[in-house]
Amino acid sequence: MSPSLAVLMDPIAGIHPHKDTTLALLLEAQRRGYRLLYMQQGDLALRQGRALARLAPLTVRDDADDWFTLGEASWRELAGIDYVFARKDPPVDAQFIYDTMVLEFAQRDGVRVVNDPRGLRDRNEKLFSLAFPHLCPPTAIARDAGELRRFVAEQGEVVLKPLDGMGGRSIFRSRHGDPNLNVILETLTGNGHGFAIAQKFIPEIAAGDKRILMIDGEPVPYALARIPQGDDFRGNLAAGGRGEGVPLGAGDRRIAAEVGPVLRQLGLRFVGLDVIGDWLTEINVTSPTCVRELDAQFGLNIAGMLFDRLEADR
Repeated sequence: MSPSLAVLMDPIAGIHPHKDTTLALLLEAQRRGYRLLYMQQGDLALRQGRALARLAPLTVRDDADDWFTLGEASWRELAGIDYVFARKDPPVDAQFIYDTMVLEFAQRDGVRVVNDPRGLRDRNEKLFSLAFPHLCPPTAIARDAGELRRFVAEQGEVVLKPLDGMGGRSIFRSRHGDPNLNVILETLTGNGHGFAIAQKFIPEIAAGDKRILMIDGEPVPYALARIPQGDDFRGNLAAGGRGEGVPLGAGDRRIAAEVGPVLRQLGLRFVGLDVIGDWLTEINVTSPTCVRELDAQFGLNIAGMLFDRLEADR
């Protein structure tokens, strides 16, 4: 019988197929003979301690105009499915957390969940990097605006962002004495009700915010440097940054070598490290991207590298 792979993702009709990493993973799985099944957040359930999902048969194509076909969805237990790829984009809100709890029941019944549900739940992408403080630029996380203002005064120039953002949304560059600083902090913290992160501004962002993809704790040998364009300081591709593939440098490999064993221990099998200069700024565990760009620039098959590692453990 063909192996099966179910994917939990955002609506597949809304992706950008030419650069979507989840589609690249699905195309590789289909090429290897996997039977594909599709679900969204509302399609998960529990009954008497058994994880269920409303799953639709899925066929994918590498076609920018016609990239998928869905069959009729039906409810079934997740037990017996070989892999579930959890690829829901942030925010990591309460419903996301509940999804990971349901997927733990599936994992208990022998389903291989990528990435591990506990890792998805417990490792916030902004906070996780601070498990390696010596690799990170000076960073402060607080709800209290006064504490964040003190940090800005110490560092001079900073980047401020929410803990649950992605794609460059709600990221601010500010400095001590900025007349807009108070309103930025009010906006990010919701007037003190939510955490915000402040990080010392790293001028090397001009050369790109590098995305290093990690497979089973080992780095892909090339990173995608997401380079800011025009007068925007953000390198995120979703914010208009330009992606340029670069070989890993010595600093990149040093960071990967230190973080990699921890990722393996936590069952985080496919992860993206964000590095500016020689500083680790984020560890992306929910739905790391940039596979399509690196494959195209260097003739790689990163999805194939991931499946080789997964299948070696079967």
